[in-house]
Amino acid sequence: MTPRLFDLSSTWHLSATPERVWSIIADVDMSWPSWWPRCTFAGPLVRGEPSSTSQEDILKATTAHLNFKAILGYTLTISIHPTKVITPSEIEFDAGGHLEGTGRVTLSPEPDGDTRMEIEWRVRPTQRWMNLLTPIAAPAFTAAHSLMMRQGEKGLIKALEYETQANPK
Repeated sequence: MTPRLFDLSSTWHLSATPERVWSIIADVDMSWPSWWPRCTFAGPLVRGEPSSTSQEDILKATTAHLNFKAILGYTLTISIHPTKVITPSEIEFDAGGHLEGTGRVTLSPEPDGDTRMEIEWRVRPTQRWMNLLTPIAAPAFTAAHSLMMRQGEKGLIKALEYETQANPK
C-alpha cells in the first residue's frame, strides 16, 4: 500500500517586509528552533561544499535535521534540504525522515508593506504506525500540522518584533 500523500498549506501574514522575513527564515544557520516553539535540532547541520559564498548556494549545500513535537504527543524528525533559493521570495526543498516529499515557501509583498508567506508541503509519512493510522487519523494529523504551523507563525511574529526592538531604524 502506498502511503497517503498529504497536501498541506498555510498562509502567514507578517508585519514586516519580505526582506526582513527572509533574513530570519533563510539564514544560513537554519535557526528555526530559536523562534519556532516545539522545534529543535535533531542533529548538527550537514553542509557540503557550496558552489559559491552566496546565501543561496550555502543554503542549497545545507541539510537541517529538525524535530517537530506535535500536540498529539509524537515527534516527527524531518530533514530539510533546499533545492531552489530565490532571495528574498522563494525556497523549495526536499523533505526526508518521517515525512518524505517536497516543500515550498514563498514570500509576497502586500500593498500595506507587510508580507504574505505561503507554505506548501507535499509529503508522505514513512513511519509504519502513521501509515496504519492514516485512514482514521488523517484529520487529527492534519489538525496537528495546522497547530504546529500556527505556533511557527506566532514564533516568527515574535522574532520579527524582537528584531525591530533590537535594531530600530
